[in-house]
Amino acid sequence: MAAAETRARQEKVRKFEEFVDQRLKPDLANAIKQRNKVFEQQKTFLDLKRNIENLERNGVTSIRSMVNLGSEVYMQAEVQDTRHIFVDIGLGFHVEFTWQEALQFISVREARLARQIDEYTHLIASIKSQIKLVCEGIRELLQLPPETELSPRNTW
Repeated sequence: MAAAETRARQEKVRKFEEFVDQRLKPDLANAIKQRNKVFEQQKTFLDLKRNIENLERNGVTSIRSMVNLGSEVYMQAEVQDTRHIFVDIGLGFHVEFTWQEALQFISVREARLARQIDEYTHLIASIKSQIKLVCEGIRELLQLPPETELSPRNTW
């Protein structure tokens, strides 16, 4: 009877470990990857906002720049009128904005990106808590002693 219980317990432990390894860990990795993509988008819009503000502050109306054509091939470009810029609004579409319109669009987009980051952060925390819960279930099935919290050490 004890051997059957042990085998059943080991099978449950195996299924729990499989669930963590094949479902929860990939979900966690994907959520972190998606949040990092949103962080990159946020950084791009922050850089664009800073550049527009610098153009406004310095009264720049034309720019000479090097433009990447792809495969690290560059060419020199001159922008005659910087008062209108094209902003990537997603899905491969670009819209021509004035500086003020672009700044308004950026503030709306930044708010949306901040909400997405919060959502991914909550999802990541939820997945981590699920992993911890399953690990606690495995610990109980294996009849291991509970993990003790590390107490802060006095360093003085």
